[in-house]
Amino acid sequence: MPALKKAALAVTSAALLSAFAVTPASAAGGDDDAPKPPSDMSQVGGAQLGRSGTQVNLLAGAPVLPKKLSGRSWMVSDAESGKVLAAHNAHWRLPPASTLKMLFADTLLEDQALLPKTREYTVKDEDLADLGEGSSLVGIKEDLSYTVHDLWLGVFLRSGNDAVHVLASMYGGVPKTVQAMQDRAVELQALDTHVVSPDGYDAPNQVSSAYDLSLFARDGLQNADFREYCSTAEAQFPGEKKKGKKRETFGIQNTNRLLTGADGVGAYKGIAGVKNGYTSHAGNTFTGVAERDGKVLLVTVMNPSSDETHAVYKEAARLLDWGFAANGKVTPVGELVPPKSALVDEGTDTEGTGKGAEADTPAGGKGEHGAGAAQAAAATDGSSGVGIALGVVGGVLVLLAGGVFLVNRRWPLPDLMRRRPRP
Repeated sequence: MPALKKAALAVTSAALLSAFAVTPASAAGGDDDAPKPPSDMSQVGGAQLGRSGTQVNLLAGAPVLPKKLSGRSWMVSDAESGKVLAAHNAHWRLPPASTLKMLFADTLLEDQALLPKTREYTVKDEDLADLGEGSSLVGIKEDLSYTVHDLWLGVFLRSGNDAVHVLASMYGGVPKTVQAMQDRAVELQALDTHVVSPDGYDAPNQVSSAYDLSLFARDGLQNADFREYCSTAEAQFPGEKKKGKKRETFGIQNTNRLLTGADGVGAYKGIAGVKNGYTSHAGNTFTGVAERDGKVLLVTVMNPSSDETHAVYKEAARLLDWGFAANGKVTPVGELVPPKSALVDEGTDTEGTGKGAEADTPAGGKGEHGAGAAQAAAATDGSSGVGIALGVVGGVLVLLAGGVFLVNRRWPLPDLMRRRPRP
């Protein structure tokens, strides 16, 4: 079929890109030593997404894009339909920093049997031996025990590399975890991504793209636990254990400032995660999901060059505002493709852009996507006096064959619960 042939060609060209040399974000090139996007970027999701520069197709009455956008790469898309509303260097392979933890979570949360929430683990010295210098930490200590639930809160709220490494040890070790993440990226058709470290810490040739990070967020949000952790504003974390006394706890707050409204950044109305990051090589990175008037949007911003304080959040908010205002007034520049396992098997290779026929094929392993996920995922209140939760409301999800990833039809996300005042 013509659509399937085009899809296969798109993925073939994208796969070839993985063999090419990667230009890190700090590499010199062009005027003023500013890095430039390559001319041969992937076309997964559509040919227009493979072009450098800003891509947007405005219809009559559409608002213009915000002026203050300095990210090297960014993208805003409809989280449910998968339509990409606008993009800028969407497939530029750049260091992802801690936004790569979305792929880490999406990969490990698949295995509920190995890593159930209540499982406790006593941390060993070797679990924390290979943390990068200057890593963000939640404060895990050797010889103390933590539940899997505790550790995931440490990953999402404090972006704790120590929590990532402990979970990786529980999963079978860092090498096994890295390979599983890479395999998951391939399954999601996130072909710009090369995983070296599970925590997103700077490593040679560790890259992703605004397009791939959006895929990770979109897939992760199908999982109830992922939704709970990424939307939690603050929590209590286990601390020291003194003999004969109840174990101490200390408060941790999510570093996603659009969620908490901290440090002079206003909390974004309808925000419900997902993940922020920073390293000296990657700069600031951010992927967020928000809902307004029944529309759910994803935004990713990578490495803004603006000297504006907290520019990554402010540029993400501007893009979300634009996306909600532009609803129905733009022609999509591409689409977020479904996982390979969701494509229709018609006896041919259906890898590619996901433009084939509609499918009721099970998404594979995502039991949380189906009826078992139809329960609320609560988030605690943040310092601003409001909390945001992304939960499942009964009847919202379209349940087909026990939970599927829908192709070329509305891709259902759970309702985003509105802000509620502190009781």
